Amino acid sequence: MTTTVSALSVPDAGKPFETVDLERRDLKPNDVRIKIKYAGICHSDIHTVNGDWGPQPFPVVPGHEIVGRVVEAGADVLDVGGESTRPGATRPLVAEELARVVPVITELAAAGVTVSVDTMRAEVAQAALEAGAAIVNDVSGGLADPTMLPTVAASDATYVAMHWRAHADRMADLADYPDGVVPTVRDELADRVEAAVAAGVPLERLVLDPGLGFAKRPAHNWELLRGLDEIASLGARLLVGASRKSFLGTLLADATGEPRPVDAREAAHLAVVLHCARAGVWAVRVHDVGSACDALAAWAALEDPTSVAGG
Repeated sequence: MTTTVSALSVPDAGKPFETVDLERRDLKPNDVRIKIKYAGICHSDIHTVNGDWGPQPFPVVPGHEIVGRVVEAGADVLDVGGESTRPGATRPLVAEELARVVPVITELAAAGVTVSVDTMRAEVAQAALEAGAAIVNDVSGGLADPTMLPTVAASDATYVAMHWRAHADRMADLADYPDGVVPTVRDELADRVEAAVAAGVPLERLVLDPGLGFAKRPAHNWELLRGLDEIASLGARLLVGASRKSFLGTLLADATGEPRPVDAREAAHLAVVLHCARAGVWAVRVHDVGSACDALAAWAALEDPTSVAGG
């Protein structure tokens, strides 16, 4: 299996597995920040610092420099969003979300970057598509806004549908799976696939995300990673976002039960990345692109001797 290193991209049979990391940067002045996401950066009023949410801004960096960093990192898509989905987060007003994402998408698209918009709102998705976005990344899978699927269907955009049960302020209360997390997530994603196809979004334009950490307890995330084949049986490509998430910290907790800090979870995360590669996952979210690339290069050399430089 050939492994490539890039951001989430428009479907390409020659790129079965893709990864990206971009440095956190602002794209405009004032008090606007961004946060790391699976396919690059999200423009928002908050950001992550080693996975922790906080209000500190980053220095303003011109858009062309962002693009240069993206190209250097091997990325070909930026995921831009204006709403936090961290546990307990409250939603911004629609006008706020539009103001955060549309100018950024316009700038990046004009610079030739393929852009994904991270939103649960059809109004924002439509504005983003008009501004040049090529992918709609909807963590609600169309459940948060009933007009999302028709909006995407009317375009030629790729649609990422994540497993989702409720908004961030309620999702922790819904992490119960009496019939098993893998079959339940598979069935609930199957409903989203059926709804998307019925709305006019063909299967080849769909990407499914099992939603690690969203209405999931730590053990649920490991079960889902072990059960990726069942999710893949739905026929769509898969995206997995595990980097720095709390279930890794819980696994690596110290003797007192204190979770491992977010900036010390990368070794465990790389094991997950390689597991995803072996499972044929289409895209993963990473923070440390260099480590992920090194691990994938070694994995590719073991899987395919022709990938080894120098013969």
